[in-house]
Amino acid sequence: MKVNIAKDDFLSLCKDYNTIPLYTEILADSETPFSIFYKLKDEESQNVLLESAETKENWGRYSFICKGKNLRFYQKDDNYFIKDGDTVIKGVSKPLEALENLYKNFKFYNDKTLGTFCGGFVGYISYDIVKHYHPIEKYTKAQKPGLDIPDIDMIFTDFLIVFDNLKATIKIIKLIRVRNPEEDYEKALKEIEDIIIKLKNSKGASFLDISQKEPDLKEWSSNMTKEEFINIVNICKNYIENGDVIQVVPSQRFHKKIHTNPLNIYRVLRYLNPSPYMYFLDFDNVKIIGSSPETLVKIQDDTVEIRPIAGTIKRGKTQEEDEELAKKLLSDEKEIAEHVMLVDLARNDIGAIAEPGSVYVDNMMHIEKFSHVIHIVSNVYGKKAKQHSIFEVIKHALPAGTLSGAPKVRAMQIIEELEPTKRNIYGGAVGYISLNQNIDFAIAIRTATILDDNLYVQAGAGIVADSIPEKEYLESLSKASSIMKAVSVAEASCEL
Repeated sequence: MKVNIAKDDFLSLCKDYNTIPLYTEILADSETPFSIFYKLKDEESQNVLLESAETKENWGRYSFICKGKNLRFYQKDDNYFIKDGDTVIKGVSKPLEALENLYKNFKFYNDKTLGTFCGGFVGYISYDIVKHYHPIEKYTKAQKPGLDIPDIDMIFTDFLIVFDNLKATIKIIKLIRVRNPEEDYEKALKEIEDIIIKLKNSKGASFLDISQKEPDLKEWSSNMTKEEFINIVNICKNYIENGDVIQVVPSQRFHKKIHTNPLNIYRVLRYLNPSPYMYFLDFDNVKIIGSSPETLVKIQDDTVEIRPIAGTIKRGKTQEEDEELAKKLLSDEKEIAEHVMLVDLARNDIGAIAEPGSVYVDNMMHIEKFSHVIHIVSNVYGKKAKQHSIFEVIKHALPAGTLSGAPKVRAMQIIEELEPTKRNIYGGAVGYISLNQNIDFAIAIRTATILDDNLYVQAGAGIVADSIPEKEYLESLSKASSIMKAVSVAEASCEL
């Protein structure tokens, strides 16, 4: 088996680095990212699958299968926990600062033959960490209930499998945390070989006989009634009329007991609603399933990117209809005004951590076609200033303006006042922090949290001065519908 680093070279690198990626690359044209994930997942590890579909017809080039069981960082309220093997360290800190301190311990050998994500931390960051960085807690009327899950949960990738969808190859990457160099190297070789053997010998997932079924809303409950949501919309409109805020994005959370394997829900969701960010996180009794269209923030080689999406219309049945609908969308003054506002927010967020004069907008207000809808999208870039860390970038980007409103802080305060429960993952982020200083996080929308056999999905609507409350209520239902339909179809389908 050929690997990227010979043993003598590895031993030499150990003098300067404490974390070294060892990998082999093999042809895997009989596999898919999902089949590899299915074969390698186990109950002893936390398991993550990250996929991407650039459009309905085109899949992103790389998919990532991540496994971790030795090192994990998670935070609940003010307390953080670092689980490293059998050792658990507990402390009190702001969440991103605690994670950054852990990250700084890694002296990583950056093998340039690896791509953007070469291993590191992968998981989620909840919306609710904003209370650590913005003055919003005083607007909470009482201690809010929420799901019993961490505010941040990130695993260290003991193994990262990078699936190249173009070449149909996989890189099996073992991140060696150096302790006993000679033993570590031999053990890593053995573990990589074990992965290959498991892929060869493990049975794949069953076929799914997909039965199309629309969701029955009677099977779903919400954390508020329709009347309560409409009342919240009216309160938001009053704040807008009084000049407090330009836009607010209130939301409601839906719940249902599920009667199917969460993996089947993910399989159906990626079939029904392929998106730029698709993910399945298997963290003990918590599963996170999502198909998000929108980037929260991305850093590649110190270039920071935010891609605001605002302006949506359903796709037509033909290419000609799509073109007409796109023209209609781009001539909608309300949609354009909202989009420009969110581009300005993105410019401000990047500007806070970027080199002066480096922020620019590329491809302003262009059309992108997704599986079911057409969006207006802009790309905002900036060069990260050296004095700011990647964790400061995350701090400034979260939450996205599309999930809070504008001005962002006042909008968050209104959300804190009006929503009856914590948002948890909704409006937060799912993605990775690579040891080579790259990050890529999706906004956690079109995302389900499964706690045991309880599934939760949250969705909202952007309220502006001329919003019609009934339509905004229906908008929140529509945004939750992709998850709801995936659940209905998965429950009605049978494995073959």
